[in-house]
Amino acid sequence: MVLLVVDTQKLITNEKLYQFSVFKSRIKSLIQKARTHNIEVIFVRHDDGEGAELTKGTDGFEIYEEFRPAEGEMILDKTVNSSFNGTGLLEYLKEKGENTVMIVGLQTEYCIDATIKCGFEHGFKMIVPENTNSTFDNQYMTAEQSYKYYNEFIWNKRYAECVPFDEAVELVERG
Repeated sequence: MVLLVVDTQKLITNEKLYQFSVFKSRIKSLIQKARTHNIEVIFVRHDDGEGAELTKGTDGFEIYEEFRPAEGEMILDKTVNSSFNGTGLLEYLKEKGENTVMIVGLQTEYCIDATIKCGFEHGFKMIVPENTNSTFDNQYMTAEQSYKYYNEFIWNKRYAECVPFDEAVELVERG
């Protein structure tokens, strides 16, 4: 198993996210437990391209300080929603013989959704710990509605296993 931390970048990791304090504490906890139990932590950053706020070279592009990668941890950059598209992640995981991905990060209805579905299509067991992905209100749904729609309806038992947080911790501790 690997822990995939998607798009937890300074520009968008803030108090406007749905259940931010729970989201933040749970991701910090999983990263620490993964490191303690020799589970590889892989970070992904999103680049919207030159001239955008979320682009390489800006402070907001960098990973949120409280989730900072440890020395030697992999950081991949992407320009589309799926972390598997054009980043080398797919090839890396296949080469390692890895078949399980625990995914956390931002944003629920964009890059988390695309990465879960693409991971599933590539044959990975996708695990989504409770309250470890989040998003903002949009013109169609509140952040809470988006979170519940994907975590409780779309992904679970279709594309992923959406598990209680304590179960996710147990999975990490077991390696």
